[in-house]
Amino acid sequence: MTTVFVSDLHLSDQTPAMVQLFCSLLKECQNQATALYILGDFFDAWVGDDVPDGTAKIVITALREATSAGLPVAIQHGNRDFLLGKRFFAQTGCTLLPEEYLLNLHGQPVLLMHGDSLCTDDLAYQRFRKRSRTFLAKSLFLLRSRTKRQAIAAHYREKSREHTAMTAESIMDVTQNAVVAIMQKHHTLHLIHGHTHRPAEHVFLLQEKEASRTVLPAWHGTGGALICLPDGSRKTVFARPGTSDTFLGPTAT
Repeated sequence: MTTVFVSDLHLSDQTPAMVQLFCSLLKECQNQATALYILGDFFDAWVGDDVPDGTAKIVITALREATSAGLPVAIQHGNRDFLLGKRFFAQTGCTLLPEEYLLNLHGQPVLLMHGDSLCTDDLAYQRFRKRSRTFLAKSLFLLRSRTKRQAIAAHYREKSREHTAMTAESIMDVTQNAVVAIMQKHHTLHLIHGHTHRPAEHVFLLQEKEASRTVLPAWHGTGGALICLPDGSRKTVFARPGTSDTFLGPTAT
């Protein structure tokens, strides 16, 4: 059985094909996976558990069916959906993971993160991240009306696009110093994260041992997942909506 990791799906009412592709992934995982891990930015925006839109209702139902069938699904907060709260997790049966989670993956310690906290050269973003994650900031935001919250979220998405367009790519990527520090903190040689939308496998030396950092793909027209097998091998696979593509291959009969 395999363990599956995804990140940065950015599901919304504007991406119905990707929503359906995710539901297809859930069905595959129910039959062929040990667990599914979603490492942040599952939704393009989440402004509170009390305002489920059409997409949220579809996804909540699909997750509840999967977890009720016995598939463990764990989710980390991302920078777009850090307001996913208790009601969502109660409705779906999913588990909320902490920002830094050390997983025993087939006998090896693997650190799971969304990855935005590792972009330490992007000082403007890190300041915003620190302010917006406080209990007070979140509480005040959730006291606003649904319409106001959605307007604020749309405003911040636009500001994010402007920031991305005006900022050097190297600044918005993770820094190696942050990667090394967090991996040493957790005594691991393997880190899996998303956020940067730059899927790759980075190999480097950490305290004279070979270490690796796997960056998960974003779901931009094509869905991507990291598949980890019990023998220690792993691969990134892609599937396109509206095709016969599968993430895990045909179900064995």
